[in-house]
Amino acid sequence: MGLKQIDHGSVDYQKMIQLRYKILRQPIGLNFTEQELNAEKDDILIGAFDEEDMTGCCVLCKVDDHVLRLRQMAVDLQMQHNGVGASIMSFAENLARDKGCKKIILHARKPSVGFYEKFGFEQNGEEFIELNLPHVLMEKKI
Repeated sequence: MGLKQIDHGSVDYQKMIQLRYKILRQPIGLNFTEQELNAEKDDILIGAFDEEDMTGCCVLCKVDDHVLRLRQMAVDLQMQHNGVGASIMSFAENLARDKGCKKIILHARKPSVGFYEKFGFEQNGEEFIELNLPHVLMEKKI
């Protein structure tokens, strides 16, 4: 498995959109808007690959000079529980550190909280609804 940063608008970015749709949006009946995807132009886009197939991905968004927000973490269903998510998390944290980041935050869907806790993220605040699903704010100092 290989990990790399992806360029917005590239063929790999199209693979990323397809994986995110399949894992995160289609099950709840939502699609991406052009505005949402255009807003990712300045984000750090990360993909995990098995040969040419994308097996996982995430997006890092700048909140301020010392905080990044991890979002749209997705791993192909057939590859879950095989270390893909862990590899993406490690890669994302290393990139964040390299950019001088001191903290990563994220909005975790309730079923995913345990996954993020394994990597040292802690819940901060009350449950809230986002995209019609319960989420919690989580953060980790790095």
